[in-house]
Amino acid sequence: MKTSIRQKLICLLIATSMLILSGCGGQRMMMGTGGTSGTYYAFGGVLAQYMKEYTDYSVTAVSTAASKANIQSIGDGDYQIGFTQSDVMSYAWEGSRSFEEDGPSTDFRVLGALYAETVQLITMKDDIKSVSDLKGRSVSIGAPGSGVYFNAMDVLEGAGLSVDDIKPQYQSFDDSKEALKDGQIDAAFIVAGAPTSAITELATTNGVNLIPIDGELRDNIMSICPYYTPMQIAEGTYPGQDQPIETITIKATLIVDADLDDECVYNLTAAVFDHKEAIAKENAKGEELSIENATSGINVPFHKGAARYYEEHGISVPTQ
Repeated sequence: MKTSIRQKLICLLIATSMLILSGCGGQRMMMGTGGTSGTYYAFGGVLAQYMKEYTDYSVTAVSTAASKANIQSIGDGDYQIGFTQSDVMSYAWEGSRSFEEDGPSTDFRVLGALYAETVQLITMKDDIKSVSDLKGRSVSIGAPGSGVYFNAMDVLEGAGLSVDDIKPQYQSFDDSKEALKDGQIDAAFIVAGAPTSAITELATTNGVNLIPIDGELRDNIMSICPYYTPMQIAEGTYPGQDQPIETITIKATLIVDADLDDECVYNLTAAVFDHKEAIAKENAKGEELSIENATSGINVPFHKGAARYYEEHGISVPTQ
C-alpha cells in the first residue's frame, strides 16, 4: 500500500513538473539572437530583460549565427525564442533555399515582427558607386545559406550579376568590418536594423560609403522577391552620411517554439508590446515596435498565445 502511494506521488510530481515546463512557469528560456556586433544581439538583450521583469520566466539572450541557426535551434529544443528575418522563416516553412536540402522546418510560430531590417551595402572604395560596380570585386555576402547571403543573391540578381561575377567572402558583420578596414575586401552586405553598430564603428573610425539600391534595380528585385519593401536610410543615420540612401528592407521577427503554452507566449508578447515606449528608451529599434507592424507582412502562422494578445487589441492574425 505504501509503495502504491509513493508511486502515485512520484507520478503526480512528474506530471506537475511537465505541466510547469510546458507552461513556462519558472522556466529558464534561451533566446537566440545574432552576432555581437549586430542589432539582434543588442535588441535581444533588452527584450530578454523586459521578459524577465514582467513575466515569471528567466529569459537569457545569447549570441548565435542568427536567422537559420535560431530556427534550427528551436527545432532541436535548444532555444525557445529566436530572432529571424521574415524571408528566412518563409524559406523554413516552405523548405526552400537554405532549407531546401533538409526540408521544411515548422517547429516554430511567430510572436511578432519587431522592426525593419535594412539591406545595407557598404564600401570604402570610391570607385564602387553602384551594385554593378561589384563585378570582379571581393564582397562579403554573409555565411553560406544565411539570410544575408540570400539577400545579397537577390540584389546581385536584380543587377544582372551572380555569385560567380564577384569574389565572395563569407563573413560575419564584425569580420566584414575588420576586413574592410584592412583592405582585404572591397564591399560588404550587412542586413540589420539601421543604425548597425558595425557600420557605425567603421564610419566613425575610417569613413564608409553606402551604396544605393534604388530605381530600376529596386523594382527588379521587388518584382522577383515580393517580401522586400522600399526604405530610405535617413541622412545622418551614420557619421559622415550627408544624404539619404534608398534601399530595401525585410522584417526582423521574433519566433517561439510551437509547443510553448499559450499563456506563456501571451505573457511574453505582452512583456514586449505593453512596454514598447520604455524599450525604445533603451534601444532605438524599440521606436518601431507597434501592434500594426508586428502583425503585417507575415506569411507564417502566429502562435495562438500571441494571436490572443493581438485579438484583444483588435487585430486578427492567422494561426495553425
